[in-house]
Amino acid sequence: MILSSLRSRIFLTSALLAVLSIGAAIYLVSVRVTRELEESLQHEIRSTGALVEQLRTTRSQTFMIMARLIADAPTLKAALSTNDPATVQNNAPLYQDQLNSNLLLVTNRTGDVLATVGASSHAALIVASQPSIHKAIDGRESLSLIPQPDGILHLVTVPIAVGISHPDILGTLSVGFLLDDAFAQQLKEITGSEIAFGMDGQILASTLPREARPALSSLLHGPAANSNVNFHDEEYVALPLPLTPIDAAGLSKGPVALILRSRTEQLRFLATIHTELGVTAIIAVILATVLSFAVARTITRPLATITAVMREVANTGDLTRKIVLKHATRWDDEDAQLLATTFNTLTDSIAQAQREISQRERLSSLGRLSTVIAHEVRNPLMIIKAALHTLRQSNVTATAVREAAADIDGEVVRLNRIVNDVLDFARPIQFELSPTDINALCRESAAAAQVTAGPRVEVQADQAVPIVRTDAERLRIALVNLIVNARDAMESDDMCVTVSTRLNQGTVAIAIADRGAGINRADLPRIFDPYFTTKRGGTGLGLPIAKNIVEGLSGAISVISTPGQGTEIRVELPLDIAARPSAPAAEGRPLAAV
Repeated sequence: MILSSLRSRIFLTSALLAVLSIGAAIYLVSVRVTRELEESLQHEIRSTGALVEQLRTTRSQTFMIMARLIADAPTLKAALSTNDPATVQNNAPLYQDQLNSNLLLVTNRTGDVLATVGASSHAALIVASQPSIHKAIDGRESLSLIPQPDGILHLVTVPIAVGISHPDILGTLSVGFLLDDAFAQQLKEITGSEIAFGMDGQILASTLPREARPALSSLLHGPAANSNVNFHDEEYVALPLPLTPIDAAGLSKGPVALILRSRTEQLRFLATIHTELGVTAIIAVILATVLSFAVARTITRPLATITAVMREVANTGDLTRKIVLKHATRWDDEDAQLLATTFNTLTDSIAQAQREISQRERLSSLGRLSTVIAHEVRNPLMIIKAALHTLRQSNVTATAVREAAADIDGEVVRLNRIVNDVLDFARPIQFELSPTDINALCRESAAAAQVTAGPRVEVQADQAVPIVRTDAERLRIALVNLIVNARDAMESDDMCVTVSTRLNQGTVAIAIADRGAGINRADLPRIFDPYFTTKRGGTGLGLPIAKNIVEGLSGAISVISTPGQGTEIRVELPLDIAARPSAPAAEGRPLAAV
């Protein structure tokens, strides 16, 4: 691992410290600048809102004063006294030109429209039906806001009266200017902010493109506080500015002016700052990395030599390698010299101990092998000796000759089996993989194991088991050994050994179960040890050979046994494997050497 060496840890710690320091600085600067920008943005948008409200109020007051002056004009009063629409209509355009308004409307004392300039007859009727007209007829001035298809009409209505102490109301004069795209653009040129006007859930005028209006509509009925809205990958901070008084809940249900500032544009220069900080960070990290590497290399150079030799010893097992440190005039490290000397001494001691252990293992293995062979060979030799004694008799019969020859042949086969078992266990197994029907292989193994009299074998095959790529012949040898052991464990020929297959996730399981005496708990951990056997006449190599075969096929073998109830041996094999030679057990290697 990268952190396994001291040099790597020193190097990575120094570099990480530099990265964290630069990262913390970048984070703090970014947070501070962002907070300052947010505060500046909030201040600017509030100032813009106040300015927009002031401009609207000033324009409304100007129109109110101009409407009062026009309402006092004798010419207009004279024309209105005739109650003749044509007469009033002839004078109305002159006053409209003086005001430069979008709408001028004159009604008589009953609210009937006598003259209108700048609006259609339908629009004039809508304006004439407003409560402001009735207020003016009652002698009160009023302001009203009326939605239009292209904006909001800001209407100023004053009474036209004759007399001072007891005025006689002749009619009303309404003058309006439109809060439209043009007016919003004028405000944008003055304030530098985007402006939008909306009413009744719709944006009626805006300096932003028309595609942005649906996104802005959601801000019309919200609280009179800053909100954020996104449009075309750009974020805006919006301040709803109610044009009419808000209700007790802080919501506005009337016309609203939206003041918008681009937050994306305000924060865009942060990218430049981040770029500069990033370049600085990269330079600092490179310098810190170079310095850290130089320091780590200077400090850990002797240790690197030691660890390189130790790693080579670990990989190759060659204990003859020695650590030789290069001496320097300034950088001699007494601790490293002591460590190298100690390591060299330890390797010498370990090598000597390994030679002694290897010699003892070879002698021990030779002794166990001699004991097994002597025990197994003695009986066949005695039988052969007895058969030869029979053949040397002068009066031997043909029947006796045949029996003696059969005995000699059987014992020779037995001796050959003993030799083959020892050789199979001691040498590596070479596998030849091919597609194999596990169910059919289990049936063949069961049939081969029943060539001698004894308990029958029942195969319970799972039809879902697919064709498996394995070494059929080697696996059959292992299964036959396991089934024969299971039959030998049965106390009665009427009992039955069960061989079952099952498909698991990614594996095929083979279970060999018997109803014999079971295995003692003390013996269970040792059943796969070479030469260990509780069966009279056994070599103790059957189960170890089966284990070598199964594990060589990338499988696993396990035993579950309950004394008095029976034993189950489970073999699990992958559906497809890459063959690898099975090395002999640790006990087998000295035998091969012998």
